[in-house]
Amino acid sequence: MAQTYEQVLSDLQAGKFAPVYFLQGEEPFFIDLISDYIEKHALSETEKGFNQTIAYGKEVQMSEILTHARRFPMMAERQVVIVKEAQEVADLNREGGQKLLLDYLEQPQPTTVLVFCHKYKSLDKRKALGKTIDKKAVVVSTKKLYDNQVPSFIENFVRGKGLKISPKATYLLAQNIGNNLERINNELEKVVINLNGSGEIDENHIQEFVGISKDYNIFEFQNALINRDVFKSNQIADYFASNTKNNPLVLIIASVYGLFSKLLVVHYLKKKGESDKSLASQLRVNPYFVKDYVRGAANYSESKVVENLAFISKADLNSKGIDAASQSEKQVLTDLIYRLLH
Repeated sequence: MAQTYEQVLSDLQAGKFAPVYFLQGEEPFFIDLISDYIEKHALSETEKGFNQTIAYGKEVQMSEILTHARRFPMMAERQVVIVKEAQEVADLNREGGQKLLLDYLEQPQPTTVLVFCHKYKSLDKRKALGKTIDKKAVVVSTKKLYDNQVPSFIENFVRGKGLKISPKATYLLAQNIGNNLERINNELEKVVINLNGSGEIDENHIQEFVGISKDYNIFEFQNALINRDVFKSNQIADYFASNTKNNPLVLIIASVYGLFSKLLVVHYLKKKGESDKSLASQLRVNPYFVKDYVRGAANYSESKVVENLAFISKADLNSKGIDAASQSEKQVLTDLIYRLLH
């Protein structure tokens, strides 16, 4: 039974536990989110000593896992068996181990909550084990979020904590951390703790508790380019160059390419008479930022945007040491800014 992580968490929070969970896929954050909830909440602290087993894939065979799973709970309603790094179980990909698991799935122990944390890859649904698990277990298949999905993740996370977050603060986190959900979670937890669970998170909180400058960051750099502000663009570039570890050139160039790609889309959509509401949807951005992209399109003609995209592609090659003399990262970025703005 394939479900989303939100559906599974909702059921768990309502006290509904299934006999078998198979958590798989590219994004480990959601796998950990579910397994951690089960580990913390399926049993009381006094019940865990006799009724909770945590195993690691490299250390166990399928027979040992299922021996634990077939036991009865002691003085508790249920027992929990969690297999972390299940992709490392040696015989999970062998006929013998698969047959053992298939037999168990046909008649799972109803008082056991068996959880497989199968990270970074998924079972083949065309094969017997993949098909049976999909029918007999609760399956959550996770994928890495695309960059444009990260702001929604941040907003939902903060909402779940009973807080709000400003669009600019959301953008700062998304642009500076990317789709590393574990890091986003950790940074937001710090902010939430410091706000004592109330209020709205803004860019000042992101600077204070996460360490991302509210004045020298990708958001402000893009805004300076949108406004064709030569002084501020170079000022922020100097800041980036002085701290390349936290501001890698490859990510800066990628963000600038994303900006001018969106400006090209704005030019196209504006010629079609699209509304700002439609622009937000098609650009996949918060409506709050649409005015910035419209202003950028007004400041750069369509032909200049196309020319700038070519400059950015060349700078990307130069940053990787291709088709360029020995330029420093600062020289590559300074040269790019000049070409973009003139």
